[in-house]
Amino acid sequence: MIRIEGLRKTFHTRGGPVIAVDGVDLTVTEGEVFGVVGRSGAGKSTLLRCVNLLERPDEGRVTVAGVELTGLRENQLRRVRQDIGMIHQHFALLHSRTAAGNVSFALEVMGVPRRDRAARVEELLDLVGLADRADAYPAQLSGGQKQRVGIARALASRPRVLLSDEATSALDPDTTGAILELLRDLTKRLGLTILLITHEMDVVKRLCDAVAIMQEGRFVESGPVAELIGRPDSRLARDLFPLGPVPTMPDHALFDVTLTGQTDDGSVVSDLARRHDLDVRIVAGAVEQLAATRAGRLRIALPQAAPTLAAALDDLRGAGLTVEAAR
Repeated sequence: MIRIEGLRKTFHTRGGPVIAVDGVDLTVTEGEVFGVVGRSGAGKSTLLRCVNLLERPDEGRVTVAGVELTGLRENQLRRVRQDIGMIHQHFALLHSRTAAGNVSFALEVMGVPRRDRAARVEELLDLVGLADRADAYPAQLSGGQKQRVGIARALASRPRVLLSDEATSALDPDTTGAILELLRDLTKRLGLTILLITHEMDVVKRLCDAVAIMQEGRFVESGPVAELIGRPDSRLARDLFPLGPVPTMPDHALFDVTLTGQTDDGSVVSDLARRHDLDVRIVAGAVEQLAATRAGRLRIALPQAAPTLAAALDDLRGAGLTVEAAR
């Protein structure tokens, strides 16, 4: 659905050239929620704006729904962009218009006849749970309600792709959860494909099927969430499930165990202790249900002098778990 090949974007500033996106390749399959995560300045927003060519890349190709956007003229782009909805970080609502008026404005720009707009606006506000707030102005809405209006507006043209620019970063945790649940529901109901950028790992946990970690304009790790978590030395696993500093435990060896699929943390520990007659201690960790899989990390302490230590570690690895010395 979205394919990016060799994308580069450089900004020329008084201090010299700044490479914002440095040779990025990306594929988002139809119906997938793909997250790009990274710190401020990593190049995430520039990458997103290159997808609908609000920023035109210096090099590379962008293809959305089978159409190569980088080869289109501006008048052609305007038509194609109707198939790409955009959700903004700070809502970008018109304060002089009601919730219904903001959604209607998107339809006006598209040239939808007046007689058809009212029914579509009503349908969209109902879809995002705001049917009773149609006549409210942005100043009368909460942050979560404003973002719901923004989502309704982004869906006005019946797009197949949604781009989300830090859609929850201005919201409190409870409201964030509700918006993420709405986006996941809309993905399933409408068959949407979503590319989102975020710096919040909770967004990745709750919503994303696949993810890329971006740093200094490049992807340092990319792929399906379940696959990345299971890789040795996975940066994503460490970021999703931080275990904190390694404690000092004399006479014990500490290991970080990454769990994926339906593995239960309690059974891992109890089975290991029973089979190898070991005192297994859980030092830190958690297992959670993510959008794409059940996963987590445990830091366990094993008696360093135990004769069955090596066999116990082999058992864990043989069960498909990732085991690394804690560091």
